[in-house]
This record gives sequence, structure tokens and C-alpha cells, in this order.
Amino acid sequence: MKTLWAPWRMAYILSEKKPGSCVFCDALNQQKDEDNYILYRSKHCFVIMNIFPYNPGHIMVVPNRHINHIKLLTNDESIDVFKTVQNFCDILEKAFKPNGLNIGMNLGSASGAGIADHIHFHIVPRWIGDTNFMSTVCDTKVISEGLRATYNKIKEFI
Repeated sequence: MKTLWAPWRMAYILSEKKPGSCVFCDALNQQKDEDNYILYRSKHCFVIMNIFPYNPGHIMVVPNRHINHIKLLTNDESIDVFKTVQNFCDILEKAFKPNGLNIGMNLGSASGAGIADHIHFHIVPRWIGDTNFMSTVCDTKVISEGLRATYNKIKEFI
């Protein structure tokens, strides 16, 4: 069995969370897209950077409506979300030239969802050799680009 180590995510896991609040809804409602790393808004969803990324360019496609299961998406929401996933795969491929992409969703906290009450799709650029001795020996992931630089790079292709 292979193990995926992500010790840098502990900062989010241990961070204080306001009861009844949702980080996605809060970001969407604040209308401060650049401050909240929101890259794009459509009728039914938005794209936001993961501020605890697995790799540079790690983004999430999030329905605007606060729902906790994929089966609750309307047909219009499903089409919009999936079209946005497709479009941002193209954008990430142009911006970062990865060797591949991981696309995924965790439903429920037992599946690994850090924000289980508001579904979202992750899109993570991947490169051959993007894990190295730092993650295996030091429990440390090296993210080679700052969040603001990554945000600006992606915005150039939208």
C-alpha cells in the first residue's frame, strides 16, 4: 500500500473554524475575489485556489449553492460545474504544462473531505517526479511558487 503524506495541511485542519460558517460561502459572498483567490465565477459555480495546495495550480470548482452531496446538484448546476472543470483543465495545462491532472471529489469527512458540508471538485496539476526526498524524508512538501504568483499566472489564461 502506498501512503500519501500531506503534513502541510495540518495548518488548515487545526485552524479555528467559526461554527455555522462555510469558507466557500464566505469567500463567495465577500466579493473580494483577489483577496480570496477566486479565479472565476459562473452562473452556478466558482473556481478558487486551494490555499493549502498539494501542488502549484491546485484549484477547486465549487457550486455556488451550499450543498453536501453531488446528487443534490440540479442539471443546470451539473452542466455548469463539469464545463468549468473541463475549461480549467485546459487553462491549467496551458499555464503550467503539467504531465497530468488529478480531478477528484471527497464526499463526507470519512472520505477525506476537509470541508464536508460544501461539495467541491479538486483539480491538481501533476508532474513526473513531483514528489521527492523532501516529502519522504522530511515530511515536507515543497511548493515551488507562491499563491499570488500562481493566481496571477492562471488569471492570464482565463
